[in-house]
Amino acid sequence: MTEPPVKQQTTNAFYGQAVASFAISIGAVTVGIGYLDASAWVRGFLAIAVLYLTTSAFTLAKVIRDRQEVEQIVSRVDQARVDRILAEHDPFAKP
Repeated sequence: MTEPPVKQQTTNAFYGQAVASFAISIGAVTVGIGYLDASAWVRGFLAIAVLYLTTSAFTLAKVIRDRQEVEQIVSRVDQARVDRILAEHDPFAKP
């Protein structure tokens, strides 16, 4: 009665594009901070800020993904309960 869950997979091209985009953006920011006409303290602060932003973005993406997976599991459990109730229900049974 229940349908198997659909596996969501990304293509290699999408994965490669995401990795390349990330590498280019980090490289561009690093070069920009390196060539910035400011003191070492300012460049260091900006580098730490970019590092913090990057790690917090990864953490946020993981938390959102984990929450979505939990909601899918809860939804499947609820659907299994409904399927069981419907399978056990006999509308022609005498009370």
